[in-house]
Amino acid sequence: MAAKRKQIKPSALQTQAPKTTIKPTSKFAKPKLIASKLSYKGKVFSVFTDKLEEPGGFVNTRDVIRHNGSVVILAVDESKNPADPDIILIRQYRHAAGQFLIELPAGRVDANEATLAAAKREMIEETGYRAKRWTLLTKYFASPGFLGEWMQIYLARDLREGTATPEPDENIEVFRLPLSEALALIAANKIHDGKTLIGLMLYDSARRSGHL
Repeated sequence: MAAKRKQIKPSALQTQAPKTTIKPTSKFAKPKLIASKLSYKGKVFSVFTDKLEEPGGFVNTRDVIRHNGSVVILAVDESKNPADPDIILIRQYRHAAGQFLIELPAGRVDANEATLAAAKREMIEETGYRAKRWTLLTKYFASPGFLGEWMQIYLARDLREGTATPEPDENIEVFRLPLSEALALIAANKIHDGKTLIGLMLYDSARRSGHL
């Protein structure tokens, strides 16, 4: 008999959503997909050229990047100072951005890989850390105007250190900062990575509101 898969409970952030006046569905119909052609296939993503018919009859063409999705790890060490816990961060050069960026550890989900397994794998590869407690914070689309990639942010707690095993092309500096200092970097416009901004600010908001 196959072992039962361990369930990851959603955080209070998800189960205690605030009341809203926004309607759950749009008043507009979805565009109709007329044709889709693979224009480029790479190791990480593929590009499809899609022809769409809008509800009003207008036909347009969109190039869409398709990607398996990614996981982001917000690893928190509350052992020394629970009031201002340490955040595990990395710094690496991003060729597309042309600069070194401060980020939360993250990586793509392999084909047929569970997202939690991907998060655990990526945290070990990039930082060496492991965690006993995992909570899904949120899932969002990185840039839905042309990119189909979604990202899931996991909160990892009860950490223990280990040895990182980065890919040959990864030169990653791992460091720790108290949450207050990480937020100060955001306020000073020193963190420019979207997933890191979302993860840190969402976590801080959840702590302040008592949801974590």
